[in-house]
Amino acid sequence: MIDDFSLPESFEISPRFRRTIEERINRLERDAECDEAQVPHLASPDHVRRQMRLVAAQRAEALRMRIFLDRARTRPGDRLNAL
Repeated sequence: MIDDFSLPESFEISPRFRRTIEERINRLERDAECDEAQVPHLASPDHVRRQMRLVAAQRAEALRMRIFLDRARTRPGDRLNAL
């Protein structure tokens, strides 16, 4: 995994790409909540550990995507739909 966050100060993304990323963030966060809710029902300590690692990975990816969106500007309008 590359941890170099030395992206340019500002860059542009399309509105459609922003929506796609936002939907993915929502899915990751929703899945993390559902997966964490299953932990009390698990009997094996190893299974609990793996489940919590999954939850942590989902939340970390959602956070990484949020940071990406915070650094990005969205292009005004959707140029493809204007044609």
